[in-house]
Amino acid sequence: MFGPFKPAPHIAELPADKVDARYKFLRWQVFAGIFFGYAAYYFVRANFDLAQKGLIEAGMYNKAELGIIGTGAGLAYGLSKFVMASVSDRSNPKVFLPFGLLLSGLCMTMMGLMPWATSGIAVMFVMIFLNGWFQGMGWPPCGRTMVHWWSKSERGTIVSIWNCAHNVGGMVPGAMVLLASAIYFSNTGEQATAKDVWQQALYYPGIAAMIAAIPVYLVMKDTPQSCGLPPVEKWRNDYPDGYNEETSEKDLTTKEIFVTYVLKNKLLWYIAIANVFVYLIRYGVLKWSPVYLGEVKHFNIKGTAWAYTIYELAAIPGTLLCGWVSDKLFKGKRGLTGFIFMILTTIAVFALWKNPATPEAELALYEGKPFYENPYQLMDFILMTTVGFLIYGPVMLIGLHALELAPKKAAGTSAGFTGLFGYLGGTVSASAVVGWAAEYYGWDGGFYVMITGGILSIILMLIVMLEEGKHKAKLGDHYGK
Repeated sequence: MFGPFKPAPHIAELPADKVDARYKFLRWQVFAGIFFGYAAYYFVRANFDLAQKGLIEAGMYNKAELGIIGTGAGLAYGLSKFVMASVSDRSNPKVFLPFGLLLSGLCMTMMGLMPWATSGIAVMFVMIFLNGWFQGMGWPPCGRTMVHWWSKSERGTIVSIWNCAHNVGGMVPGAMVLLASAIYFSNTGEQATAKDVWQQALYYPGIAAMIAAIPVYLVMKDTPQSCGLPPVEKWRNDYPDGYNEETSEKDLTTKEIFVTYVLKNKLLWYIAIANVFVYLIRYGVLKWSPVYLGEVKHFNIKGTAWAYTIYELAAIPGTLLCGWVSDKLFKGKRGLTGFIFMILTTIAVFALWKNPATPEAELALYEGKPFYENPYQLMDFILMTTVGFLIYGPVMLIGLHALELAPKKAAGTSAGFTGLFGYLGGTVSASAVVGWAAEYYGWDGGFYVMITGGILSIILMLIVMLEEGKHKAKLGDHYGK
């Protein structure tokens, strides 16, 4: 790498009596950097979803067109997470992580404030594509940082906690729509509709993301060795099977990363394919729920924003529970845990689909009232919360599993490989296929796509569960040999 992106050089190790205190302090500092840094990426990851209903109400686009535009994010992010992961594995995360965040925030700010940026399908596709590419600069440096600063026996817990950054950040766009609605009411004395605040749904989170990039840069560090500390395995006396400091701490060539430790890694292929359908459910619900709840379940913009926000909030305890179950109850069996969680997720999505909307004869009774006073909408809210609680566990497990299936110098690329499948297959399908099905076959068509994806994810998780035991019994397969 070149210039500020070049990895920080190793420096002389600190005196032994200072290592413990320095290590403990810097681990908290670095964790704050990757947690809040990645949370800020989620300010501008899916905030476009909250603008979609406003764009439809304003007569600018229909669901099929927005579905096409939305594929730009999945295509770009999937490719970027894989390509930029290999760059990240050879870069300094202190610079790499906030730089991508700054550029992503700039994209969304321009879309919200500059009319030309939302003036046509092609222009919006390009802007969404660019944002998705910059988003791909978030996960890899975080994964690289975690495998350098935490040893394997503690990594399951730390990854499950860090994974909650998805949801801490994911709540922010909904909260900002609520803020924009409150400001609109304060200025006009009228309740905001989706078409009144779609621009704020874009640029409020964009500005917040750009601001957040500054403290993230200030607190991030590269490897422990660049701070005068020994490798984490040596410090904690916690070595994985086959660990050799000379080889494990050596930077790998691009060929070694891609061919030896990724493309020849059989179990990595299994979880990557499973990730397609996990992401189809994750983003199918997240991306289209603001439109679906408004069109079919008669939610207003505030109710939609609350449902979107709590969906993300519920994922925090769900992810932590999934990590605990995986580590403690199932003794590290990631496939079994994911299999169970995906069965429950698919059931919850089916229930959300089949829960009846407020009958036409009763709409006047609940008009102007908050969603929690409407029993039909309250049940939808509960089911949305349940899906959010369950779906992020499998998302976390696949990322964790990918990190554990390759050497730490190839960890970012390994995780990027599963992300490539998740976003190119799952997110693109969630945007284009679900949007197309909903536009031309009604929302039943959209849910048929998502339920089918849920069933396929269950089948693939079962395959992962069965193959996992074989790979644990034959460690050589972990590294593509």
